[in-house]
Amino acid sequence: MLEIKNLSKKFQEKIIFEKFNLLVSKNEILAIVGPSGGGKTTLLRMLAGLEPIDQATISLNEEVYQLENQLFDQARFGFVFQDFQLFPHLSVLENLILSPIKTQKTTKKAAIEKAKQILEGLELQELASLYPYALSGGQKQRVALARAMMIDPEIICYDEPTSALDPALRDQVAELLLANKKRGATQIVVTHDLSFAEKVADKILQVNPRISAD
Repeated sequence: MLEIKNLSKKFQEKIIFEKFNLLVSKNEILAIVGPSGGGKTTLLRMLAGLEPIDQATISLNEEVYQLENQLFDQARFGFVFQDFQLFPHLSVLENLILSPIKTQKTTKKAAIEKAKQILEGLELQELASLYPYALSGGQKQRVALARAMMIDPEIICYDEPTSALDPALRDQVAELLLANKKRGATQIVVTHDLSFAEKVADKILQVNPRISAD
């Protein structure tokens, strides 16, 4: 379970969040929807430890973190970003094993074995030796998910997972998220696509840009 209480964040004088609260239950898919500028991606970046949090209390599976002008860097989240962020000079398999070896001190042999199991589970085993340039958009999406799963994240977060995908690929992504839910995954999805959110989410949170009183 993830609970965020009284989260505040601003860029210079622009308030993005003020005393924002969020609760995500175990094995739930939460979709966060709304127009650009509402803070959806900023929220994911803060959870990823890429953007400092001005102030918040975050509870993650009964562990509580009091944050003030600092990064929330717990390496307990898996992230699938909009541009996939696959390393172009590495094969699919090499992309998957890099983080566990570097950050979790996993042996190369163990990392390769785990990567092959995950690729097989996502029906990607035939792509292991290919490089990102040879993959379709849908394949890159699934490889990015496989990489996120390599660290056994407690929560998987997606930033606009259906962006620029055609309807058939959007359906594939939806099936992927629902399959992860069956495996017991807790997931947060940031999207502009309300119909996609309605298809996959247990709960939908609408966020909107804060409007100045000026």
